[in-house]
Amino acid sequence: MMKNKKTVVVGMSGGVDSSVAAYLLKQQGYDVIGVTMQIWQEEDACTVEEQGGCCGLSAVEDARRVAGQIGIPYYVMNFRREFQENVIDYFVREYRQGRTPNPCIACNRYVKWESLLQKSLAIGADFIATGHYAKIVRLENGRYTLIRSDAKGKDQTYALYNLTQNQLAHTLFPVGEFEKPRIREIAEEAGLQVAHKPDSQEICFVPDNDYAGFIERETGKVERPGNFVTASGEILGEHKGIGHYTIGQRKGLGIAFGEPMFVIEIRPETNEVVLGKGEEVFTDYLSADMVNYMAVDHFEKGQEVTARIRYNHEGAQAVIDEVGEDRFSLRFKEPVRAVTPGQAVVLYDGDYVLGGGTIC
Repeated sequence: MMKNKKTVVVGMSGGVDSSVAAYLLKQQGYDVIGVTMQIWQEEDACTVEEQGGCCGLSAVEDARRVAGQIGIPYYVMNFRREFQENVIDYFVREYRQGRTPNPCIACNRYVKWESLLQKSLAIGADFIATGHYAKIVRLENGRYTLIRSDAKGKDQTYALYNLTQNQLAHTLFPVGEFEKPRIREIAEEAGLQVAHKPDSQEICFVPDNDYAGFIERETGKVERPGNFVTASGEILGEHKGIGHYTIGQRKGLGIAFGEPMFVIEIRPETNEVVLGKGEEVFTDYLSADMVNYMAVDHFEKGQEVTARIRYNHEGAQAVIDEVGEDRFSLRFKEPVRAVTPGQAVVLYDGDYVLGGGTIC
């Protein structure tokens, strides 16, 4: 047992990962408090139950039951306003501007950490913890950074690259050193009834994956049709509204060609969706802004990195091309597919996160 017990608030989603995180911390001697973040916007219980994803009513019931089994206090905290402003409004705004946002990154930085951490520190906690698959280390230069999880297929460092130094200093990731099957085993050994609960996959507030429909309902504005065009401006047909498309998309265009065509650019100012052939989806260049530094406090021109351009991207070798105020650009050693404005690009040195930014 530790001397001077530290207190940790665990964000519990009702899933197996966060449940085991709470269990492990209790075993390690921490004073553990379980919290589920209430973020859904619907008042109607049936809708919440049906569509609640990681934070619906069944999530609360599962988390409450696990907290009871482990023997820790449990609370539900209301973060509806923070979630609406920092995640839903951002998601809608980005799609309207022809970009493809990553709402989980925004939720991690501004809701799960910014808001939950502030509330937790205010009630006297030392740390917050979640069931994310990542590891935190403090480097010799004094900075905190993330290291890829041992569960390589589950690693979540990409979605956490935007955390600040202060947030990392007050965060614990107890499951980061385990493979997923072992987490389920630990849950089973501890008798936790969520041991075999399936993982949630979709964006929690768009469970049917109909982003365009969600945006229309949220804004009350129907998407305006516009033209599919080639890079040179030739009109190919009509699209349903830019919110229906993302870079690299081939299926669901609603228009047939003699050969596969892909979305290569979205132009909100002219309401055009640019289509091209397979090779046109590849590029060896990207620029990014809104930079967050993690292992280092700046990037250097000529620095070699591994860059991940989407959540399920393995990473590609690249060289930092230019560095500016809150921005940088990269040249890839070999062209990469579907560099998408609005998504994050996260830079690694081996398994260590150097930092990242938002693709322009």
